[in-house]
Amino acid sequence: MKIESIEISHHRLPLDPPFRASWDGRDRTYFDSTIVRVRTDEGLEGWGSGDLMVGFEGHEELFIGWDPMRIERHFTVLSHIDFHYGRCWPLDLALWDLMGKISNQPVWKLLGGRHDRVNAYASSGTLRDAEAIADTALQRIEEGFKAMKIRFHRGDWRDDIKVLETIRNAVGDRLELMVDCNQGWRMPWDVEKPWQLKDALQVARELEKIGVYWMEEPLYRHDNEGMKQLRAMTDIRIAGGEMTRDLSALEGIIHDRALDVIQPDAALVGGITGLRRIAQLAEASGVTFTPHTWTNGPGVVANLHLSAGVGDVPYLEFPFDPPEWSLARRDFVMAEPLDINANGELMMTDKPGFGIDLNEEMLKKTRLK
Repeated sequence: MKIESIEISHHRLPLDPPFRASWDGRDRTYFDSTIVRVRTDEGLEGWGSGDLMVGFEGHEELFIGWDPMRIERHFTVLSHIDFHYGRCWPLDLALWDLMGKISNQPVWKLLGGRHDRVNAYASSGTLRDAEAIADTALQRIEEGFKAMKIRFHRGDWRDDIKVLETIRNAVGDRLELMVDCNQGWRMPWDVEKPWQLKDALQVARELEKIGVYWMEEPLYRHDNEGMKQLRAMTDIRIAGGEMTRDLSALEGIIHDRALDVIQPDAALVGGITGLRRIAQLAEASGVTFTPHTWTNGPGVVANLHLSAGVGDVPYLEFPFDPPEWSLARRDFVMAEPLDINANGELMMTDKPGFGIDLNEEMLKKTRLK
């Protein structure tokens, strides 16, 4: 069996009402998704998504004619493309989906089949007032979630703490709370100075009082030494690494014990092929591995299969903050949205590959090129 073609299409979903992400601060009136399809000469197709595939055009010939099962070879070529042009890891995801269909096995089992279900945490994306977020947290409990991530970025962290205190008073100990400080990276236009170590420590001491499960991205990216010092100064788990672009940098974070929780995304760095190594290294080193998933629905699914197959995650990120960030918006390219069960779990199935179908009608409506 040989790879016969690789097709990339781009799609845009209008957002009304718009989505204002806490890390952006500007209204987002549309949501873009890119689909990568890999077809074989025997009529099978695998697909992936989660990043825009910038830099891949013109490199199709490096894969066409090759056996799709030679995943380590394809990973190496993608790593070279990443170095010279851009990150194109959704192709790795599409190849894993294809390998599952060739072997008639789900990806999570091909990876080892460690868990048949994964606990999800509701990952919010907006900045609402204290009472509104407290009501949202109570709703998440009713829906089955056992954990929820709250966003900071209101200008003064003391205002964020007040919001968090309101939420804790409302939910008691029925919901684990994570906090994303959003200090690790900025949008291109955002020149706001990130926190320094003593700033982050002040916040951490307040989070200890509230009983937060982890404190995410409290310092600027690549400040491994600062993260390491912060870990030693607080009882709160320190999380990060969601936008780390290189596998060697992730290995360095683990070796330096800079984080308690490492959060790379298979759609953004290394694909499933690369991150399964990071997951295994993290576990062997006593670091919790749980991927970032804020790309789109297929990105959540790919990271879910990785986590169930080889990882041992306490909770997997589940982007969900309706109405601005609903399942229908996040998963618009999929025939059916991915959702939790009544116990807050994402259940694995025996369907081949990623076990999900594309919404072909929606893709036609939203196609850009």
